[in-house]
Order: sequence, then C-alpha cells, then structure tokens
Amino acid sequence: MFGMRKKSGDPELDAAVRELAGADTVAFGGVGFAGTLLPATEAYRRVEEAFAQRPRQAREQVDWLLRHGSPAGRAYAATLLEQVDPAAARAAWTALGDDDAEFTTFAGCTMGTTTLRGYAADRLTGPPTDRHAE
Repeated sequence: MFGMRKKSGDPELDAAVRELAGADTVAFGGVGFAGTLLPATEAYRRVEEAFAQRPRQAREQVDWLLRHGSPAGRAYAATLLEQVDPAAARAAWTALGDDDAEFTTFAGCTMGTTTLRGYAADRLTGPPTDRHAE
C-alpha cells in the first residue's frame, strides 16, 4: 500500500515516517482525559525535529509521505511542510483538496472524522494555527 521508500540513513526518522505512513488519526497534542500522546503524534514531532537537524533527509521523507501515506499521514506531511516551505504546503493542500479519504481527528478530548478534502479546505482558508495547541 505504501510503496517503496528510500531510507534516510536515520533510523529514528525512518521509524517515524513509517508510523505516519500508516496513521489513521491526526492529533497534535495529548488526547482524552489523560492527555495521552498517540504514537503518530510522537512520530510527527520526531519528523518535525529532523527538519532542524537533517532538513534534506526530512524533506525527502515528507515528500514520500505526501505521495504514499495514509490519509492521516498525508495530512501530517502537508502540515509539516507548512513550517518549512509554505508554498509547497499550499500546493500539497490544494492537491489533497480533491481527496475524499476519511480519517479521525482529535483535539483534546474531542474526536471527529473528516476527509482530506475538508481538512485541506480548512488549512487553505483558515489562519495559520499553532498545531501543538490542538
């Protein structure tokens, strides 16, 4: 399902991208009453950190994730691009705006379901937000 991926040479980055590729939920902070971090949220943060340390390798992995990830994985990838390349992020959100694939979202204790089309529309029209506050 996810296609062949060139490894980055960084086992932590590779593991994080694998986690995001199969993610079914988008959450940028803790979820539920306990505020538990989902494995995908932790993976997102590892890729985010990799951009500061190994920007080229991180970008290659995020570009792969945009093409081959699950719907939630592609949403994470486009969100990561917002921080490092806003023009590429806008292009990614625009491309994802034609996709009706569904995924789950969490903002604190609130769980929802959306499509890539709807999520992308929100990102393209809404003001930038601090993803970690969600």
